[in-house]
Amino acid sequence: MNSLIPAAPRAKKVMSSDGLQLATYEFGHPDAPTVLAVHGFASSALVNWHATGWTRDLTRAGYRVIALDQRGHGESDKPHDPAAYSMEQLVADLLVVIDTYLIDEALYAGYSLGARVGWQAALDLDGRITRAVLGGIPDGQPLTRLRTDEARAYIEHGTAIDDRITRAYVTMASAIPGNDLEALMSLVDGMRDGIQPDPANPPRQPVLFATGSDDAILERSKGLAEATPNGVFYEIPGRNHFNAPTSRHFRDAAITFLRA
Repeated sequence: MNSLIPAAPRAKKVMSSDGLQLATYEFGHPDAPTVLAVHGFASSALVNWHATGWTRDLTRAGYRVIALDQRGHGESDKPHDPAAYSMEQLVADLLVVIDTYLIDEALYAGYSLGARVGWQAALDLDGRITRAVLGGIPDGQPLTRLRTDEARAYIEHGTAIDDRITRAYVTMASAIPGNDLEALMSLVDGMRDGIQPDPANPPRQPVLFATGSDDAILERSKGLAEATPNGVFYEIPGRNHFNAPTSRHFRDAAITFLRA
C-alpha cells in the first residue's frame, strides 16, 4: 500500500438481518459528519476507498468514514446461495450498519455496485441518507450481461471464457486477493432479475453522479443524472470504469459536493 496512505484500522464486524458477519472500517473522529462508503463489484472497502486515498482525503476534509465490505466481498461473509444477494438485502445491510453505529443521518459514497445499492438506499432510507455521490453507476446491464455459466466452468474446470465482458470481470476479480469467485457469481445471479435504477423513480436527495470519460456506461449514467431532480453530473477525465476511483479529480469533486 502507498506509504502516503495511513494504515487501515482493523475490521469491526456487525451482524446482518439474516445472520451474516459484515466487515466495517471506521476512519476519522466519531463526532464528525459520517460518510457511508460502499465499494464496487469484486472490490472491497480498503481497495476501493482506502488504498485510493478517499479515506485520507475525506477525514482531512472533516468527515468520519464508515466503509463496508458488502456481503460476498472483503472480510465479510461470502455465501454461495444467489438468494442471499437481493437488492433488498444489500440495502438492509446498509441499514444495519447505520443503526449499529448509531448514525441518525449519513452522507453516502458508492461506486459501481455500491452506487446501484446507493440509488436504492436513497429511495428506501430517505431521511437517513441525506446526500449521495454515485460513481460509475450503471443501469444494470454490465452485471446482467455476465455469463455466469462460463465463469463457473472456468472456476471448476479451468475452461476458457469466450465472452469478453465475463472474461474481463473474472480477470479483474481474480487479481484481488481473498476474492471468492463462486460467491461473486452467486451475487450476479441473485441480482439478475432484481431491482434496477429506474429514471421514472429517482432519489429526491442531492446526488452527484460521476463517471469516467472512457467508461462505456457514460451516457447511461448521464441519463440517470438528468432524470434526478437534484442530480448533477461530473465526467471524470481520462478514466474508465475500473480506474475511476483512483482519480484525484473525482475525489475533489465529491468532497466539494458533500460540503455544499
